[in-house]
Amino acid sequence: MIRVFSIDVNTQKRVELVNITRRINEKISEARVRDGVVVVFTRHTTSALIINEDEERLKRDILVLMDRLVPTGAGYRHDEIDNNADAHLRQNLMQPSLTVPIVNGRMALGTWQNVFLFELDGPRTREVTVVLIGE
Repeated sequence: MIRVFSIDVNTQKRVELVNITRRINEKISEARVRDGVVVVFTRHTTSALIINEDEERLKRDILVLMDRLVPTGAGYRHDEIDNNADAHLRQNLMQPSLTVPIVNGRMALGTWQNVFLFELDGPRTREVTVVLIGE
């Protein structure tokens, strides 16, 4: 069985991490997938997906790291058009999709693992596609 869902994520800040784990697990439950895989995909070039711990200091550390690696307003050529080159460049260091096993009707994440939409150019409404493959 293959099922496809869409999740809208409303972000509040220009750069932020939004935990979408619960919403993905709800789609798995709704589709009654017991075992399989879930593919999660963000349909935007200025957002990404990551798996990490939902701890406030760590999330702040991740945001600081991205700012150090790709500072805002560092003279990027794309800023001449859209003033968001840092968001595009940061997304290239991450990924637009994740694949996670489903076991016993839930994502088989580790104890501290959560799935986050990484907003890089908000606030916006982001569309995340969830593809469930399983039985």
